Amino acid sequence: MTAKSILLLSTGLLAVAALALTGCTNASQQGAAASASSSSSFNVSAIQKDDTLAAAVPQALRDKGTLVMGSDTSYAPAEFLGGSDGQTPIGYDVDLTKAIGALLGLKVEVQSAAFTSILPSLGPKYDLSASSFFITNQRKQAANFVSYLSAGTQWAVQKGNPKKFSLDDVCGRSIGVQTGSFQETKDLTDRNAKCVAAGKPAIKVVSLQNQTDVTTRLVNGNVDAMPAGSITIAYAITQTKGQLETLGDAYDASPVGIAVAKNDLPFTDLVAKAMNKLIENGDYKKILDEWGVGNVAIPKAEVNPDVPK
Repeated sequence: MTAKSILLLSTGLLAVAALALTGCTNASQQGAAASASSSSSFNVSAIQKDDTLAAAVPQALRDKGTLVMGSDTSYAPAEFLGGSDGQTPIGYDVDLTKAIGALLGLKVEVQSAAFTSILPSLGPKYDLSASSFFITNQRKQAANFVSYLSAGTQWAVQKGNPKKFSLDDVCGRSIGVQTGSFQETKDLTDRNAKCVAAGKPAIKVVSLQNQTDVTTRLVNGNVDAMPAGSITIAYAITQTKGQLETLGDAYDASPVGIAVAKNDLPFTDLVAKAMNKLIENGDYKKILDEWGVGNVAIPKAEVNPDVPK
């Protein structure tokens, strides 16, 4: 365990435990709970510019000198607010984007945004977004994607599953989920359709903008269960000091991608080349390992990979 990981564990547990006791659901408080952390010990600033890649940066972006990343900074450990001030965007998505920026000779500015607002804002507002986007065929209609890891869907319940929740009987149950996530728009939608078709009660979907709010609702017993990305569930269990546990195995492993404006395929290709250089030189794996998620690494980044859904 790295020094950063130890600090994440010790400070994060205390903060989340305090929130669980108070029953707070305020988004800013939840963000603070999930984000108590130092910055990554991997020195992204030491990455040197790649002259060939930098020469391919669009002139307008080169003139601006800053790569603007839109991100829902409530989704630890991928992207969340932490650091000494509790308001600095950190996480493996942030580090990877900064590493790409360094190769391209650009500074990186991370702007917090609601998850559902990011894809429509690519181009006019954001140059790209690394915000835990599972790549789906529907999302590929709205943006280009560069794959950079693979993760599945995992469910969590309170420790010991006191509400006796089962994935075989989700109808009529209260399920917390992040608004706009794959788990809401696809997984729960499909499950709910089956409930209705069978004449059973509909799922009571509690859709919240921030994943940290969803996690706290589950810790407090206000929902019966929650589905999220397998990485996020593992992190939530650690941060809540074992107040939660997984239910069943992760499933539907899918590539996660960096999103770029749909009309900017050349820049998408450039982002993929930068990511593949990070993969080849080992910096990519170092960043993922630093955040404890090296097991989701992929051997090669691809532009708009084929996906089954």
